[in-house]
Amino acid sequence: MENVYVARQPIFDKKKKIFAYELLFRDGTANYVPDIDGDVATTSLLANTFFTIGIDTLAGGRKAFINFTQNLLEKRVPLLLPKATTVIEILEDVKPETALIDACAQMAADGYTIALDDFEYLPELEPLIAIADIIKFDFRLTPKAAIDDYLKQLSRNSLCLLAEKVETHDEFEAAQKMGFELFQGYFFCKPEIIQGREIQGSQLTLMRIMAQINSDTFCCDELERLIARDMGLSYKLFKYLNSAFFARACKVTSVKQALVYLGEKEIRRFVSLVAMSRLAEGKPDELILAACIRGKFCELLGADAQEQTSPSEMFTLGMFSLIDAVIDQPMDKILGELPLSSQIKHALVNAKGRLAGYIELVRSYETGQWDRVSRLSQALKLDGNTIPALYLQACQWSDIAAKAS
Repeated sequence: MENVYVARQPIFDKKKKIFAYELLFRDGTANYVPDIDGDVATTSLLANTFFTIGIDTLAGGRKAFINFTQNLLEKRVPLLLPKATTVIEILEDVKPETALIDACAQMAADGYTIALDDFEYLPELEPLIAIADIIKFDFRLTPKAAIDDYLKQLSRNSLCLLAEKVETHDEFEAAQKMGFELFQGYFFCKPEIIQGREIQGSQLTLMRIMAQINSDTFCCDELERLIARDMGLSYKLFKYLNSAFFARACKVTSVKQALVYLGEKEIRRFVSLVAMSRLAEGKPDELILAACIRGKFCELLGADAQEQTSPSEMFTLGMFSLIDAVIDQPMDKILGELPLSSQIKHALVNAKGRLAGYIELVRSYETGQWDRVSRLSQALKLDGNTIPALYLQACQWSDIAAKAS
């Protein structure tokens, strides 16, 4: 099947460490909304994720939550997938009939992890609850009082509770107090602003380095000097270049070699990532990874667009779109201190201007808002057929670079 859109949403544990990703699907031939048969959606996702794209590209070796329809569960389709990394999500609209219960019981006995999606307690669900490992609650749509009532019906202590659509830090903390152990949503991308806090000098220095090295006026000699005098940065660059991702026969041992092999543009990107990771000490690793993906995705989208864009400007746009969450300060205050273009500032502070559509498209792709992705790609005159491949390329590049940083 052509033009299959697959995105991933992170699932965290209590320490904000990545536990798994849920894979989100859309058939690119559908018109705007994923109004397609659930069986088609899931089987297409499986074909593209496990056999075409490669699960490691999307899930990075972690578990992958995948929705299965009643029909696919009864046919035991999940048994085709690796049990170590597959979490079988049973949709809320399944009918707990004998055939389905028997199939799920077999998969649970075989060692698969079973999750009940968008849970609402009904007595007839007891056979599925008995074999489930994870219960998912929609934390936004389900009233807290209703969740409390449902939890009283779940007497087994071994059940793991997952709160999805957790979009603020307050919701994350509230879910923790209610006994939830796993959390899905984009709360980690939101700043925890504390009134009166100032931007530290060391933070400002790192942000200025990120802005300067991605400007079109920053020369190669300055870049080489910047890297060479920072032992930690040099080490991480060599580690990145000598990783299996590049499959080099000879190891890179000098900054000049690295510049020749990678090129000035890619070196700038990597230095930005290292600077961002230093800024985000104590923050979830996924925040750095998300910033990195956004930067690379924006750069690739800009290169694919009909309008002329600067690769450096597009990468900076994506990376800095999460800077408020990284240092917990308002975006306008942060960008007011930095030598960034007026177009970047206008897009990130006011959500306006020619670059604003790109960052909105990236955010929509992350959250699986496929109708908005389609509309925005058309408005930006992008080839919608290429967007899924660009996203996967950004994920692959970012996973490797983030591990080295």
